[in-house]
Amino acid sequence: MTASEVAVRVKGVAKSFGGTRILNDITIDFYKGTVHALVGENGAGKSSVGKIIGGYYSADEGTLEIEGDTVTRFSPRDALKRGVAMIHQELQLVPELTVLQNVFLGQETNRAGVLVKGDLSRFKTLEQTCEFGLDPNAKVASLRIAERQKVEIMRAVAREANVIIMDEPTSSLTEDEADRLHGLIARLKSRGTTIIYVSHFLDHILSTCDRVTVMRDGEVIRTDAIAGETKQSLVDSMLGKASEISWPQLPPAPADSVPPIAEMREVATTSGLSNISLSIRPGEIVGLIGLVGAGRTEVGRALFGADRLLWGTYVLDGDVQKNLTIHQAVKKGVALVPEDRRKEGLVLSQTTRPNVSLASLEQISRMGVVNRRRERDRVAKMIDHFGIVPGKVDGEVAFYSGGNQQKVLLSKWAVERPKLLILDEPSRGVDIGARQRIHEFIVEMAAAGVGVLLISSELEEVINLSHRGYLMSEGQIFAQADCRELTVQDALKHIFRQQGQEKHPKEGIAV
Repeated sequence: MTASEVAVRVKGVAKSFGGTRILNDITIDFYKGTVHALVGENGAGKSSVGKIIGGYYSADEGTLEIEGDTVTRFSPRDALKRGVAMIHQELQLVPELTVLQNVFLGQETNRAGVLVKGDLSRFKTLEQTCEFGLDPNAKVASLRIAERQKVEIMRAVAREANVIIMDEPTSSLTEDEADRLHGLIARLKSRGTTIIYVSHFLDHILSTCDRVTVMRDGEVIRTDAIAGETKQSLVDSMLGKASEISWPQLPPAPADSVPPIAEMREVATTSGLSNISLSIRPGEIVGLIGLVGAGRTEVGRALFGADRLLWGTYVLDGDVQKNLTIHQAVKKGVALVPEDRRKEGLVLSQTTRPNVSLASLEQISRMGVVNRRRERDRVAKMIDHFGIVPGKVDGEVAFYSGGNQQKVLLSKWAVERPKLLILDEPSRGVDIGARQRIHEFIVEMAAAGVGVLLISSELEEVINLSHRGYLMSEGQIFAQADCRELTVQDALKHIFRQQGQEKHPKEGIAV
């Protein structure tokens, strides 16, 4: 391709934060009307490159060219004026505004500076392009993560940008929703739009993208056409060595005679669950298998005391629970790693040390005074155990990559081993290396006698990492399965068959 076909050129770019160099001599050409992937482990610098192109970071060294023009003092507003929009991995929405208001925020229809009606018709036209099926009048605060991600995507498309940077756009989407997004990407590409696609879903990259740049430790390793690439070739380049993509071996499942650490019988909740019956034994990994919106997250929240029970029985460690609170659940040994790590899991204004210690301060305190030396030692062990980068006890978590933020969040509960560990999308938006370490951690917890409830939109992940699985649809559990005998295809077949049917869920139904 010729220089005239370059939409964005990043040349010799470097960037540092707090003395730590995160990008070094980055040179990449992104061509017009193509889908160009950026891949690499968390911390490789992919999102940082995207944020420099989108105007959110300024380069310390090097140049950025948009449509042949060198740009300086670039901001997100400047980027939009030049036709560059960014979809963030950590969503940048206003929760108290509606879907429509968020989509057109900053570009509302107005006359002489006065807002006028007209955005609804614009939204309907946009919806015909995106095919997401969102309610324009719904408050963003009421939406699930997957729906919020769609709002973020619609907002970028609404700006009719020539270049769209998509940072983990499918991390919360089902395969069907991801396929719709990829259809949208194909339509945008046909119009001449350039897509910069940052993702850890290598199958999506192989099927959707034209070119790929592999990054490692803040540097470009190589840029090549996607033709001829395989998942294994990309992983080997990302890690700098040959590796195998595999699932860890599960510990033996506990005997049926082992009493459950947690059990629910015909539970209904304020969040819309009904007739939830399940059990989790010590040392057992139990998966919730269902599509986005099936009620999986709500089950985890009910077990953690975050959502109130309307009726039914919840038995925790042998005791029937009445109006369990989060504080009581934590004291009883229940831990929850939530779906949204930045909003509900981490305190981004704090460093690694307090984030890891937050749930176990009583164990390192005396008369309300924290033993700082003991705290630092415990946190340092967790950093080493999970391989958190940078390996600083007082590192600034807000600037960590998604995978390293997730490791910090896991460390919060691993430092004092819980009895019941609830994991909601534990590998969302993390790279292949971090994903494998998280999978190993899940197995480690079960081998140590912890009961684990695993929630994941990746059906392959939840089936391969669970002893048993409960199939869910529309707020109900409708079947139970031995995951060793279950395939993704069979699970989807039963879920789609169940949708829209009258349900009579019973514990122990086999698929």
